[in-house]
Amino acid sequence: MAKIENKDIIEALKEKTILEVKELVDMMKEEFGVDPSAVAVAAAPAQAEEESAGSGVKTVVLKDAGAQKLQVIKVIREATGLGLKEAKDIADAGGNVKEGIPASEAEELKAKLEEAGATVELA
Repeated sequence: MAKIENKDIIEALKEKTILEVKELVDMMKEEFGVDPSAVAVAAAPAQAEEESAGSGVKTVVLKDAGAQKLQVIKVIREATGLGLKEAKDIADAGGNVKEGIPASEAEELKAKLEEAGATVELA
């Protein structure tokens, strides 16, 4: 039997609906007696700590949405996957758009937001 690579599993998961992924998680719970979401939650703090130790990790901070707030909201939604209300809240109040991302991704997001008319800084 050929070994399945993790990247292949991830690609297959991207093609599934949320309901199909939930069914898969339930099957994993039943088959292995382990809740995979609990493992992911336990691993997340360690991963976040590892990433923040690197100098290439940035946070994109929205200072002002500017005159074209609707365009800024669209960019925030596209970059984060947030809903309309959550993206609007960030555009209205400012704050962190995306945290702990690679510097290159942060620069790209900053450029998109500035193109939409926002004032942004990287932390």
